[in-house]
Amino acid sequence: MIDTTYARTMARYDRWQNRSLIAAAEKLTDAERWQDRGAFFRSVAETLNHILWDHRIWLARQRGDDATVNEIGVRHPYTDAPRTWSDYKRQRAALDDEIKTWCDSLTEDDLSRRVKWQRGETPVETDFGFNLVHMFNHATHHRGQVHAMLTAAGLDPGPTDLPMLPDEV
Repeated sequence: MIDTTYARTMARYDRWQNRSLIAAAEKLTDAERWQDRGAFFRSVAETLNHILWDHRIWLARQRGDDATVNEIGVRHPYTDAPRTWSDYKRQRAALDDEIKTWCDSLTEDDLSRRVKWQRGETPVETDFGFNLVHMFNHATHHRGQVHAMLTAAGLDPGPTDLPMLPDEV
């Protein structure tokens, strides 16, 4: 389905886009970041926290770290979400670096293996590569919502197109 170049490119894209949204959201007050803007996860902060939570759970699933999956999965995504902007930025930067390092280490064999995980109470098994595509695609979807909220607030989050990825073209 995908190759290691895709994984590495998307890890770089993910980090670039997260940094871009953070730079734009930095111009909002804390109250403005948490303000209900009518999006699925209501606010810029809640949507960014959802992406952070989702990246953590998919990374743990892909690694086979059941303890982490269970720890993340039993809590509502916002009960342990970073409430301060500085905590969020620190956690996001650390996770982006972790995802990039992890993707840089992936082999073609990794991408072709099957991953067992739980969807609620139902055990499922899916393709590693499929899961990785989902993780990045899901984040792109929700970052688009954040981008729209920031744009509506009068901010410019910057370009989102893959060909604009620094050092790519």
